[in-house]
Amino acid sequence: MPQPNEQTTVLLTGGTGYIGSHTAVELIEAGFEVVIVDNLSNSNIEVLNGIEKITGIRPRFIKADCADIAAMQQVFATYPSIKNVIHFAASKAVGESFQLPLEYYRNNLVSLLNLLQIITEKGREANLVFSSSCAVYGQPDELPVTEKSPYKKPTSPYGNTKKISEEIILDTIASGKNLTVIALRYFNPIGAHATAEIGELPLGTPLNLIPYITQTAAGVRENLTVYGNDFSTPDGTAIRDYFSVVDLAQGHVMALQRMLNGNCKAKFEAFNLGGGEGSSVLELIGAFEKVSGVKLNYKFAPRRQGDVERVWADTTYAKVELGWEPKISLEQALLSAWVWEKKLRGIR
Repeated sequence: MPQPNEQTTVLLTGGTGYIGSHTAVELIEAGFEVVIVDNLSNSNIEVLNGIEKITGIRPRFIKADCADIAAMQQVFATYPSIKNVIHFAASKAVGESFQLPLEYYRNNLVSLLNLLQIITEKGREANLVFSSSCAVYGQPDELPVTEKSPYKKPTSPYGNTKKISEEIILDTIASGKNLTVIALRYFNPIGAHATAEIGELPLGTPLNLIPYITQTAAGVRENLTVYGNDFSTPDGTAIRDYFSVVDLAQGHVMALQRMLNGNCKAKFEAFNLGGGEGSSVLELIGAFEKVSGVKLNYKFAPRRQGDVERVWADTTYAKVELGWEPKISLEQALLSAWVWEKKLRGIR
């Protein structure tokens, strides 16, 4: 097998997942060669078909678990020249992390530890884009959140894995490893690719709001459960920062290009990626109903453990330093999610 070019090849861990697959498309369209590693625990191998239909190129794929160091060593033995990595592979459901904390710590932290050990051994140079989260800010004291907002105790085991992961990365860099890292702190990505060839594809009951909304609209679920209507917000429901997954994917390309062009101002940088404004759950439901023309059945239930009351991003730093800003409107993102859902269900 011919070796890929080390400057233009990117290893995506968790690359068949929701954000990973959209990022694979953006990378390929930007001229990068993509190698995907995924254990398919929360994704489908058929996602590769969607990536190929959009780009005309099928990314290389290795089925492996990032928490298995022997498997990951084999990946790098197969592709020894790879120096650019985007690390998505992690368990990511806030609610589930309360029921399965040990599994979350084991998967999310061990996978990162394995990756850092391998990519920094023998003094090799490596660039890492780390999939982080606004969860590292906990419930912020001030809004909107900037990159200078302090770490606060995360409200869930999932969020804590992201905070600890950033600390592990910082300690690794401080030890003198030849490593450059950009942590992208996501807010709430939604939607699907404009072609409807890839989108959010949860296995089993959705743990994110948008697929729950679209499945309810499609008649797959009888009603939508809105968790909490007693928050200190104008309509009582939690406020989040929703933005397009395609915009988010493009942010990863810009982060990688920043490192490859030597424009980083430090060995570790962090950027908030979000829409820059907050929408309540009820506002989001209303916006979806408007773009889809479908009236949703929903009911209220008690808040879930770990839900932050309100959070949204200040994305000024990302705009100034990365040249990144969201370009797809909330309505466009919601409509793309609905088009994707209808395609999955064969709805015209």
